[in-house]
Amino acid sequence: MDDFTPEELQALDSEGRAVVTRHRVCTSEGEETTLAIINVYCPRADPAKPERGDFKLRFYRLLQARAEALLRAGSHVVILGDINTAHKPIDSCDPGDLEYFLENPGRRWLDSFLWEPGKDSQVEKPFVDTFRLLYPSQGDAYTCWCNLTGARLTNYGTRIDYILADRTLALSELKDARLMPEVPGSDHCPVQALLRARFQAAPACPPLCTRFLPEFAGTQQKLSRFLVKVEQTSLPDKGQKRSGTEPSLRLDSKKRRTNLPKNGQVNLRHFFQAGRNSTAGLTDLDGGQSGLSTTQTVVEESGKEPPVNADKKTGEGLGVPRGTSASLKKEPVVADEEAKNCRNDSASSKPNQSAALWKSLLPGPARPPQCKVHGEPCVLRTVKKQGPNSGRRFYVCARPLGKPSDPRARCDFFLWAT
Repeated sequence: MDDFTPEELQALDSEGRAVVTRHRVCTSEGEETTLAIINVYCPRADPAKPERGDFKLRFYRLLQARAEALLRAGSHVVILGDINTAHKPIDSCDPGDLEYFLENPGRRWLDSFLWEPGKDSQVEKPFVDTFRLLYPSQGDAYTCWCNLTGARLTNYGTRIDYILADRTLALSELKDARLMPEVPGSDHCPVQALLRARFQAAPACPPLCTRFLPEFAGTQQKLSRFLVKVEQTSLPDKGQKRSGTEPSLRLDSKKRRTNLPKNGQVNLRHFFQAGRNSTAGLTDLDGGQSGLSTTQTVVEESGKEPPVNADKKTGEGLGVPRGTSASLKKEPVVADEEAKNCRNDSASSKPNQSAALWKSLLPGPARPPQCKVHGEPCVLRTVKKQGPNSGRRFYVCARPLGKPSDPRARCDFFLWAT
C-alpha cells in the first residue's frame, strides 16, 4: 500500500463501503482452509462530479491491493457486491459506441483484474467473474434496472453486481452461478454462487460482534425476545408526557368534538351565498344556539324597536299579514327568502347535482395527450438536468424504456407541456 498516503487510506475507508469477514471452510477434497469474503459497495462515478470518478478508481486500486494481500497470506478470497461497472458490452443493454465503452477507466481496471479462460492463459490475473466463467455468452443477463423508467419490465438494464473469486477457488470449488431477477424489492436483484466447499460453524461469536460492544450492552437481545407477548399501552398525545391524566385528556378531546355544530355542510352553494343567517338556525361560535328571536334579530340589524302595541293574535304592527293567527314563537318570520330557498334546494338536490358543482369548481388537470404509436395516455415528466430547459415539463409515452425492437417498450413520442 505504498501508493497510498495515510490520509488517502482514511478517506477511501471513511464511507463504510467494505466489510471483510473470515470463515473456516472444508474443501471438496477434505482440506480445511480460510475463506475471506469482501462485501463491497463500490462508488459511482457521477459525471457532474469529476472528483468522484478519481475516488472510484482509487477505491478499485485499494480493493485490489487488499484482496491480493489476503491471497498472499494463504487465504481464499471472494469479492461480492455492487461493483458499479458493466464489464463487457454484453453486460449492458445499451453500450453505445464500443470504442468509447471499452475505454472507460472502470472497465479497463476490470480487464486488468479479471482472468478469462482461453484469453489470458499466459497472463497471471488473480480473480475471475464466476458468472461469465460458467456462462460466457449468455445475453440479457442484467442485475440492475432504472425504477424511474420501469425498465425492469422490459429487462433493459446492466450487470454491475458480481461475485468475483480467486482463480484457484473458482476452478476447483465453483458449482454454479446465477442471477435472480425474479426476486423483487430493489432496483438490483440478488446474485448467487454455489461452492462445493462446506462452511464450518465457529465455536463462538466473533469478538467484534455487536452484542459485545459497550454501546449495545443490554439492547442486543436474543431472537426469542421478539416472540414474547408484550402488553400494549396507548401513546400520549404529541407534546404530552405519560401520566395518569391521559384518560381525562381523551375525555376532554371527546367533549370538544361533541360541541361542534350539528348542521354540518348544508350545500356547496351555501358557501358562495351572502353572509346571512336564518333566525331558527343561528349558531354561536361555541356551537350552542343563540336563542335570539326574530324580533331581537331585527332590532340588532336595524337599531329600531318594533311597535309595542302589536296584536298578539293577529300580529298587526309587526309587519305580519292581516289574518295571520299563529304567534311568533310558534312560527317565526323568515327574514331572508334567499336562505330559505337555499335550504329548500339543499333538501331536494340530487347527488349528481353536487358532483356537477364540484367538477365546475375543481375541474382537475388537463387530460394528457396520447402517443402516436400506441394510442395510450402519456405521462408528464420534468427536466432535471441543468441547462436552458431545466424545470420544463414534457409528455412521453407511458410504457417502460426498452430496446426499439421490443413491442412492450415505449415509443419515441415527445411533446413539451404548455
